[in-house]
Amino acid sequence: MAGEKVHLTGEKETLLMTLYGKALESRLPNSLLGDHFADQAVRKIDYDFSRLKVDANLGVGLAIRAKTLDVRVEDFLARNPDAIVLHLGCGLDTRIFRVDPPEGVEWFDVDYPEVIDLRRKLYPSRDHYQLVASSVTAPDWLAEVPRSRPAVVVAEGLTPYLPADEGPRLLARLVSHLASGELMFDAYSHFGLKLLRLNPTIKVTGAEVHWAIDDPHELERAVPKLRFVEDISAYKPEHAARMGWSAKLFVRLWKHIPALRKIGRLLRYRF
Repeated sequence: MAGEKVHLTGEKETLLMTLYGKALESRLPNSLLGDHFADQAVRKIDYDFSRLKVDANLGVGLAIRAKTLDVRVEDFLARNPDAIVLHLGCGLDTRIFRVDPPEGVEWFDVDYPEVIDLRRKLYPSRDHYQLVASSVTAPDWLAEVPRSRPAVVVAEGLTPYLPADEGPRLLARLVSHLASGELMFDAYSHFGLKLLRLNPTIKVTGAEVHWAIDDPHELERAVPKLRFVEDISAYKPEHAARMGWSAKLFVRLWKHIPALRKIGRLLRYRF
């Protein structure tokens, strides 16, 4: 049977990098993520994944980031079983299936229409799960989201691709619409963006990165309802142990040199 044709460019094409990396890591016997939906999706897609130059180290790194966010979402839902989950720029990520939220949770995956169309072809539907076909920066899609319930907002691999002026405006709309909750995402410093532009995958897709966050407290000033909670440490020694020597060395340096930790990190806020 012919695979599902994919025609994505720029930042949209980078979602195939994260999908493939998670699929590769999930094929390992000691997989951290165990993302079988991602693995099956890769096998269904007619696309030359080799052009993205995703290696084992990147796959493990992507899995660590995803698992760290999964655990935080699960913790929030354990405390708020009637919550809303907003997964912004969801791409082909399968967090809804990995987390498997309880029935009281309403989950929204938001991404461009062509990405949502592809999700519908690759993944099953489920109750209390809505796919929103829209750019995350468009203001009207939030009207579909209830206002009165606690919410956890997750954005993985999204913020650097947002225009620098659009990012804070998006967050301001979210916290104005939602009653209360938490916001989690990965962010990059200006130096981190320079390194991203040198990444072979970013270069081959032609994706452009724009929004840098050097200081997490910048967002508190730009979006006064936000309160910075933590800079989440994703790389645990037992996870990094599965990487190659060069990646292990970077993780070791990353742990002990504050300037390196600012290159790319996971941030958590309350509102």
